[in-house]
Amino acid sequence: MAFSFLRGLLFVALTTWTTAVDGPVTFVSELSSKPAQKLSKYGWYGNVRLHRFQVPEETAVARWLFSVTKGHSFHCGQHNVSIHIQYGAPPVINPTGTVFPNSTLWSPCVSLSLPVTSNNSTTFNLSNPAPGDWYIGAHLPEDDGRIEQKGFPSCSYFFQPQLSIRRAVDTPILQQGTFLQQTAATDRPARLKLYVPEFASSLSVSVADCSSEEGADSGNCSLVLRLGSTSLQHRPVTVNCSGIGCSAALSNPPWDTWLRVVVESSIENRTVTFSIVSNCTVGCKPKSVGLKADDVINKLRGNSSDSNSTSASNNSTITDAVTLSNESASLFTPLSACVWRIPVLYEEVDVLSLRFTPATGPNVSVTDAHPTLLTYPLYTQATGGTLNLQLTLNTTNATLGNSSSVVACLSPWAPVLELNHSQPCRTALFGGYSVRVNASDPKAVVRLPFPQSTTWYLTLQLTCNSSDCGNTSLVSVVPEVFISACVEDCGTYGECRLLRSYSYLYAACVCKAGWSGWGCTDDSTAQSYRRQLTATLLLTLSNLSFLPAIVVAIKRCYITEASVYLFTMFFSTFYHACDQPGVAVMCIMDYDALQYCDFLGSICSIWVTILCMARIRDAFKYTLFMLGTLLIAMSMQLDRKGLWNLLGPVLCAILCMVTAWVYRGVQRRHCYPPSWKRWVLFLIPGALCALIGICLYIFTETEDNYYYTHSLWHILVAGCVVFLLPPKEKNRESLGWSRGWSWSWRPRVCGYTLCQSDKDELYSVT
Repeated sequence: MAFSFLRGLLFVALTTWTTAVDGPVTFVSELSSKPAQKLSKYGWYGNVRLHRFQVPEETAVARWLFSVTKGHSFHCGQHNVSIHIQYGAPPVINPTGTVFPNSTLWSPCVSLSLPVTSNNSTTFNLSNPAPGDWYIGAHLPEDDGRIEQKGFPSCSYFFQPQLSIRRAVDTPILQQGTFLQQTAATDRPARLKLYVPEFASSLSVSVADCSSEEGADSGNCSLVLRLGSTSLQHRPVTVNCSGIGCSAALSNPPWDTWLRVVVESSIENRTVTFSIVSNCTVGCKPKSVGLKADDVINKLRGNSSDSNSTSASNNSTITDAVTLSNESASLFTPLSACVWRIPVLYEEVDVLSLRFTPATGPNVSVTDAHPTLLTYPLYTQATGGTLNLQLTLNTTNATLGNSSSVVACLSPWAPVLELNHSQPCRTALFGGYSVRVNASDPKAVVRLPFPQSTTWYLTLQLTCNSSDCGNTSLVSVVPEVFISACVEDCGTYGECRLLRSYSYLYAACVCKAGWSGWGCTDDSTAQSYRRQLTATLLLTLSNLSFLPAIVVAIKRCYITEASVYLFTMFFSTFYHACDQPGVAVMCIMDYDALQYCDFLGSICSIWVTILCMARIRDAFKYTLFMLGTLLIAMSMQLDRKGLWNLLGPVLCAILCMVTAWVYRGVQRRHCYPPSWKRWVLFLIPGALCALIGICLYIFTETEDNYYYTHSLWHILVAGCVVFLLPPKEKNRESLGWSRGWSWSWRPRVCGYTLCQSDKDELYSVT
């Protein structure tokens, strides 16, 4: 109800906010909402509730409404909900301050903190947002390590994001070299867009013939010119204009995209008329390859056969690489010799697993005269993984001097077309990632978790400290670019998990044995091998406490009950041996099967023990044994960790036992069991063991003390079985069954079998 009210209020406010016409541009409003999701305490990235919003082109203003509500009415105190916002890919966060793996680079996202007592909401406004996917992540503070049993009431918070946008539907297009007259005011800026073609090296936007309608101080228009969109990590290029004109220039602008231009007046209550024009310079284009691709296909076939024949092709000499590059010069070299562009193969290996391979082979030639360019398109479905770049210098026959090195720049949206010692790895609107290899350090690695969904460019060039590189003007490098689900597959102490937010897939590492971090490489809280071994031994060997229960059950002729205890002891032992987070692990079968058998055996042990205490007839008892086991198995399959999977059988068994005891007490007109020793020495201690064990299991278990408390739970449960099992029935013989199922040996006298009394003594208690 609260969410519906907020949604309606937001829609009314948005309607009144966006019905106005901003000059010649018409605006429309759109509203999108995501379902409310329950928040979790942060332990790893899987606890983050991730939402994806699509911001369309020409959006002027985006406004998010974040609402958090409590799921229960009892007092839970105040909690801070952390909200993270990122453009182009899911946010890379580090709430616990752990250490990232080596060579892993990431950009911080915008984070908000929302204090919540009962119900609360906050808004986040953004002008001129970048079009595309925006990701919202939310979670509660760091997990305190307490293990909460499923089904018990706890503090729960629900998070729901909503997005309202104001979008222009008829934005004027700024054509190259054509002046366009526009009008701008403080509350009505002029909004335009222009298309930047591929291979553009520079872009300039100029404002001229500025005049004010007011007439006063007409020589100073005081305009603000902005180029680009806002993506939180990067802001538009802003130029403050004074006089009658100004211009803004961008080197290495984003390729093959629409660029937003906003001009507004910086003086209130003044309307300014001006002319605006754009000029785009294409510094160099690769030579056209025409419509025939036979040469390329033949080269690809040759590379395929070479790669499948033997691995010796990786040891090709630098002469082979130069020859291959010279052969392909007619296809890949530019007209003005300013850049080499090499086509790249795009191969989908698996879910969140892509591999890019140069079409000319693994070795790529790099020269000092002009850069070498490789292009890697990343689509939305690839942003949930990790972008990896491994650059290796091939020093087979050519050796770089101490003053020479190969510089590489990996940048999104546009490449850096000139690399030298002074040129930074940065384009006009976006930053890049620079790596360098030389003779002393022939390999460099860069890992980018959750890369942006766009086209990435790798520029390679040979640089030297002197004016030329001497005899070495051409070297060969091996660039390996691929998408993997997680960083280094999360290492030894982690597991890479595939996560899903509706239709969007992404991956993250869940760490174990105290290791932490994005790739489970932070060992600041790691458990030692001795502690891991101690935990394994405690959790497994504590199950041997079921041996006394098995012996007592067999001695009292409860063979069925003893087999259930044996089943529980066996699978609980090997389940905990397989469930350990460290390297002290042993799994005799699939983990899921071991867990199922452990849970099933534990509940069945309680079921048969309480029914055995009821002392009902064997036909009824074994029928209830079988029927209850089947129902428990069904409930385990539906919800293995549900609270009622334990409470249901326990309550039903106790109801049967109490009914049988009350009936027997009323029939005998005496309390049942009649012996006070049975109550004081067996029933009360057994009930206390069970009560203490349940309290430990439900209220005191944490991740730190789990192997202590859970081992004690094993001992207490097995001990209460020894106390609660009733004594042997008088008509049962050793290793035999009750009446009608006797397997015992009876002597014969003169060919006749001795008589046996069949008097019913089912209800006698010693």
